[in-house]
Amino acid sequence: MARENLTYEQFGTAVRELAQTIADDGYVPDVVLSIARGGVFVAGGLAYALDCKNLHLVNVEFYTGVGTTLEMPVMLAPVPDVIDFSNKKVLITDDVADTGKTLKLVRDFCLDAVAEVRSAVIYEKSQSLVKCEYVWKRTDDWINFPWSVLPVVRKSGEQVTPSREAL
Repeated sequence: MARENLTYEQFGTAVRELAQTIADDGYVPDVVLSIARGGVFVAGGLAYALDCKNLHLVNVEFYTGVGTTLEMPVMLAPVPDVIDFSNKKVLITDDVADTGKTLKLVRDFCLDAVAEVRSAVIYEKSQSLVKCEYVWKRTDDWINFPWSVLPVVRKSGEQVTPSREAL
């Protein structure tokens, strides 16, 4: 399987370029909604770059390993209260739109309550169900993100197993 390696330095560039694309498009989000975990990094960078202080998080479980997923993504507690997004322009962020199922779940969650919803990702794959409005790069390779390639940190001397994403 071909792999794309993103460094922290490239990530910084990606977020700034993505923010510039969003700003140039004239989209000013009232809320940045992050899909955890990978979307947290994107959301933080975009929220600062776009000067949006209203940042929310939704936890979604889908991937169980490299190329292995649950049948459908599942929102984990605590689920945000959609009333907090009423009549707001929401920017959903994630690190990658792979199958697009996670983004679709979160987008569908927001659709009937918000004024407008758009999505921004660092990477989008061709098979994604959701075609994001803002994409830094398109690829069909597996992406090694800098925050998920190293093993989980444990107490010194403790046995370490790689995280699911690093497999």
